Amino acid sequence: MNKNEVQLEDIVSLAKRRGFVFQASEIYGGLAGFYDYGPLGTELANKIKQEWWKAVVTNNDNIFGVDGAIIQNPKLWEASGHVAGFTDPLVDCKNCNARFRADHLADTDSTDLQELTLLLKDKKCPNCGKATLTEPRTYNMMMKTYIGPVEDSSAVAYLRPETAGSIFTNFQNVRETMRAKIPFGIAQIGKAFRNEISPRDFIFRVRELEQMEMQFFINPHDQKDSYEQWRKFAWDFTTNKMGISDNNVAWHEHGEDERAHYAAAAHDIYFNFPFGFKELWGTHNRTDYDLSNHARVSGKDLSYFDDVTKERYTPYVIESSVGVGRMFLAVLVNAYQEDEQNGEKRIFLKLAEHLAPYRFAVSPLLKNKPELVAKAREVYVALKKKHGNVMWDDNGNIGKRYRRQDEIGTPHCIVIDFETLENDTVTIRDRDTTQQNRVSIKELIE
Repeated sequence: MNKNEVQLEDIVSLAKRRGFVFQASEIYGGLAGFYDYGPLGTELANKIKQEWWKAVVTNNDNIFGVDGAIIQNPKLWEASGHVAGFTDPLVDCKNCNARFRADHLADTDSTDLQELTLLLKDKKCPNCGKATLTEPRTYNMMMKTYIGPVEDSSAVAYLRPETAGSIFTNFQNVRETMRAKIPFGIAQIGKAFRNEISPRDFIFRVRELEQMEMQFFINPHDQKDSYEQWRKFAWDFTTNKMGISDNNVAWHEHGEDERAHYAAAAHDIYFNFPFGFKELWGTHNRTDYDLSNHARVSGKDLSYFDDVTKERYTPYVIESSVGVGRMFLAVLVNAYQEDEQNGEKRIFLKLAEHLAPYRFAVSPLLKNKPELVAKAREVYVALKKKHGNVMWDDNGNIGKRYRRQDEIGTPHCIVIDFETLENDTVTIRDRDTTQQNRVSIKELIE
């Protein structure tokens, strides 16, 4: 199915219907920008995170994992520039009080207020149709909270807007405890919070998100080679490990007016979502911005003495950052397929086998035949012991079971029938081709 034909409504419907994603606190009307992952979504998200962790941390001897606190000393965010500079342009409608991201409304990547003012001069409010928009102004997306019993300015803290902060403040801790030498990296998977003006496009733009981030500390002389190395890693992981088609991704280089306040260079992998090509994975050259600022504000020495070059310097940082939710959505969109079987539309997720929530679904042909159920349970237990992610499915007729498993991306359906009782063979059905073959139970388990 052409990705341009996939509608976001199809993905949202499938995600809810099959237990991938639910609206948070749905019984109370939900809350904009917040979502819960259901049983199938949790499995898929965990597999994405496991693949990333294995590729970044487990398979490298110079990249180490941490798990930082969500709330840190607010001085961290002052030093990083987030308190002053983590902003988006905002406009309000004077007539209906609706609120919008100015750059989204102007359909531009620029966040320059003067440019946005010109672009939105005669723009009508999408909500009420009146030309009554305010001039753009900046809006800080940091989410505030308070530490302790008194809610005053001295108790203000922030929910982290990115996971990188605690990586930088733990630079020396990790270097010393792991005896790490430049170049080395620190990786983290964790929640971040952004008070988005207008969360939208399902789980693409949310207020609570999960990030997979790695900061790679290098000699400044190596910045170009390291930058290209991690750009290549992002592309290879997306297309190979996540199974996303090359046709659905493209590079986007940030101009000066697009780059984050800390970046000397930035490239994003854009994915062809149903709402257009949008950011999926960012690679940034953060230079020595972070360590220099944290050293200045904290008064701690965060420089590094290089035993090889005999020089002392503040390391540069190459950042590799991708949101779990965005990769999750990209994987779903890329995998979503429709075809026709016996005159009826069939929906199936063509997921890479190692990402599928369940690798096998095991069913007795008839659930009211104890001998079939017993044999099916025997096969199910053996497969589950070996593979873990195996589903038991005896609800409805075989056709309905196949359709259900197709929609959740299960690569193989195993059916135990009366022939199984005679010769210990089972029917195995392929998700993508719907072809069925008979194999021995011994061959299947091995």
